[in-house]
Order: sequence, then structure tokens, then C-alpha cells
Amino acid sequence: MAPTVLTMDRLHLGCGRNTLQGWINLDIIPGEGVDVVADLDACAETPLPFEDDSIEEFLGVHVLEHLHNPLPLMQELHRIAKPDARAYITVPYGSSDDAAEDPTHVRLYYLGSFSYFSQPTYWRADYGYRGDWLVEKIILRVSEKRYAGKSAAEIYEEVMHGRNVVVEMTGNLVAVKPAREPKQELIHRPQIDITLV
Repeated sequence: MAPTVLTMDRLHLGCGRNTLQGWINLDIIPGEGVDVVADLDACAETPLPFEDDSIEEFLGVHVLEHLHNPLPLMQELHRIAKPDARAYITVPYGSSDDAAEDPTHVRLYYLGSFSYFSQPTYWRADYGYRGDWLVEKIILRVSEKRYAGKSAAEIYEEVMHGRNVVVEMTGNLVAVKPAREPKQELIHRPQIDITLV
């Protein structure tokens, strides 16, 4: 029997039991609907089983906060990303109880965290990271019950100074190929959207 060849170009990272039709479903644990078994926290030692420039779209929902080593993963995703590939990464917001209470969460993410997946951010020091993702947009989801009627400026002020304001955050990232230089003047400020849920 010949091995199955996956020809799709959309990769669902850390799918768990939530596998998606039309996507390559990747998880650390084999299971029904899981197409590829790989440890996303081991990308520094073990490359993902995909060719360079082969993936058009990435989806990672509540995965990144579980990883000890996100930079090798983001560098590896950059390697397998087609130029201008899109990545949608959702995490609990760092100042929410959800981010800190779960003992399987090993890292907190805040508004500026996604910028560390881009090369220009490393203008001060070289830590060996070679991926480059432009953070196009950050979506902050806040409780409609709590924030209905408040302006975006009022909500943003609370995001910057309060706890349990943001339910979760999604970064919309674009693979930049070739990677930009680590220069401060190339740092891009993403659009920030606040969505009531």
C-alpha cells in the first residue's frame, strides 16, 4: 500500500480533537482525523515534515501558549510558508485569568508579543531567530456584556491597565520572503481591532 500524499496547502496546528476538512491537521497525539503527528515544541531539533514554500495558510487556536519554544516553531513555519502565506494565531490574553490559571500554559502573550516573530524587532540583539512574519492585524476579543457602549479608546485604555479585559487575542500574520533586515525603521505597527463577543 502506497503512503498517503497530502496535497493540501493549509496547515491546522495543534488540532487536537477539532480536525478541519480541507486542512492538514497536525497534532502531537495521533487520533481520528490527525494527518501529521509532530511536536511543535521540538522544531529546533526536528523539522516539520513539509517542503520549503509549500503552505499557504496556517491556523493555530490556543496552541502557542502551551509551547516552551515558540521561536523555533515560527521560524520553521516561515520555512514552509509560501511567500505572503497567512497565519492566524489565537491565544488567551496574558492579563486574563484564563492565560495564567491553566497549568499547561507555559507562556503569556500580550499586544506586542507577535512582533517578536518579525525580523525588524531584533534590531538591538541577534538571538538566532530567522523567521519573518509581518503582524498585519491584532484582534482583541472583549466581553460584550461588560463593554457594550464603550468606545474603542476606553476599552483600549482598560486593556493596557486592567486584568480580565481581553478574552482572547488573534494575530493575523503574513510571511515575508525574503526576510527583512533587523532594522528598527522597518518595524510595522499593526492595525488593532476590538471585537465584542
